[in-house]
Amino acid sequence: MKGIYLTFLIAVVGFACGGGGQSKIDQIKEQSAMAPADPYASWESNHGVGPIKAFELPAEVDQILVTNGKEVYEAKCTACHKAEKRFIGPAPKDILSRRTPAWVMNMILNPEEMVQKDPMAKQLLIDYNGSPMANQNLTEEEARAVLEYFRTL
Repeated sequence: MKGIYLTFLIAVVGFACGGGGQSKIDQIKEQSAMAPADPYASWESNHGVGPIKAFELPAEVDQILVTNGKEVYEAKCTACHKAEKRFIGPAPKDILSRRTPAWVMNMILNPEEMVQKDPMAKQLLIDYNGSPMANQNLTEEEARAVLEYFRTL
């Protein structure tokens, strides 16, 4: 009977320790070494992952787009975002001083893939306690209008 218990104990310890493979601590260290030290450091060149590859904003704010964007934002976004303060998600005020227009639009249009593949979106998911952004299924035109509204905050 002692032999069975001893065999079981050795098997449990062997599995718990990884059985000679890479330990969990080593895996975490390896992942950390591969990840950029600061995912926000190179935001100026990050366009995110999604349908928008690059986007330049015109110098002048389009007030019609602002009005449409505000309506979309108030209908679809205010459950998680407050314009000027941290809430369930980040505040969009001054977002274009820390993200590219293309990145913002891709986050609106493609949040699931962004949090899987984009380093800044992954970090935001961590920063906001694992609360992923809901995909509101906006069109590119609606996302563009929301972006224009963000310019006025």
